[in-house]
Amino acid sequence: MLTLKIKRLKNEGVVWLTMLLCTTENPPGQKIRDYKGVVWASVVRSKHLGHDFYAVLKSLKGGDISSYQNLTNQARADVLKKLEENAKKQGANAVVGLQFGTTQILPSTIEVWAVGTAVTLAKK
Repeated sequence: MLTLKIKRLKNEGVVWLTMLLCTTENPPGQKIRDYKGVVWASVVRSKHLGHDFYAVLKSLKGGDISSYQNLTNQARADVLKKLEENAKKQGANAVVGLQFGTTQILPSTIEVWAVGTAVTLAKK
């Protein structure tokens, strides 16, 4: 079992993942016992108007815009946790073929989604 710790925004705790989430179709050293089906999750996040104004000013100067990096990192962590929960509901203990995507819904509002195949790995 893989445990992955993902840091979130300040003072918002840590997301703990306890299942294998793999971008490949066949996890190295693992045998897939059963395919449960497609599993997906999405989250939508927006920035506070004040942060957005600061980001516009920062973009004029150039460089990293940490408020947006934090926003997308938090969204990725949250979507992975939701994906794990959805896979567990299907009786899976892993997700293979994991893919991410992002969409801008409104200015300063993004959707981050993840999709993969929920599977049960054989015990070693």
